[in-house]
Amino acid sequence: MTDEQWGAAVRLLWGPPVTPARGPRRGLTLEGIAGAGVRIADAEGLAGVSMQAVAGELAVTKMALYRYVPGKAELVSLMVEAAVPEPPALDAAGEGWRERLALWARELYAGFRAHPWLLEATVGARVMGPRETGWMERALSALDGCGLSGAEAIDAVVLLSGHVRGIVEQERAMGGGGGGAGGGGAGRGGGPVEGPDAQLATALGEVMRVHGERYPALTAALASVAADGGQDQALGFGLDRILDGLGLLVARRAAGA
Repeated sequence: MTDEQWGAAVRLLWGPPVTPARGPRRGLTLEGIAGAGVRIADAEGLAGVSMQAVAGELAVTKMALYRYVPGKAELVSLMVEAAVPEPPALDAAGEGWRERLALWARELYAGFRAHPWLLEATVGARVMGPRETGWMERALSALDGCGLSGAEAIDAVVLLSGHVRGIVEQERAMGGGGGGAGGGGAGRGGGPVEGPDAQLATALGEVMRVHGERYPALTAALASVAADGGQDQALGFGLDRILDGLGLLVARRAAGA
């Protein structure tokens, strides 16, 4: 984002409601504009979103849209804020920081799966809106009292987010809707979708049948995946290992190390 785009995004996401300086209002709102962009992105991906496409979705001219949103960068900022779900109430997860962060990560996973284009829209230096910022606040609040420095707490949240993003990206690249939370995801047609581990077994199955003797460890691991019925633990396994590591760090801080 340029400095000008950054300032415009801050005003749109955090400032008072936008009223066009000139021309007919045509009943447009920032919420309606963002919603139109989200519908297009859900159907066509982020590449399908343009000011012209959103104007067409809303049955207005592109110039009418520009009276509210200066350009695509600011439009995408509004779309992200509209598509990101409300941050979860972590109190429902119990008293422990580990349970709260696990719930946070799984809810984030569900949000990315609902709108996979968010993976592209939420990278790089950019302005986050109130709802997206609330996700960071909830995760950091779960670590209150754990003895971590501010930098360590932020790094922990970034690490969890990166794991979630990686699983969703892998599912997306392999053409599935998920299942990384422990199996049983739903695909585009509403049926079950295998997770990354099971999809990898499917993709390599024929090759391993012919060349498996060259890769005995991989062959054994894929056979185990098949024997388990394709149940995929990619999200949960990585989440548990990250939380295990954070637990060791929290214990060290409690011991004064």
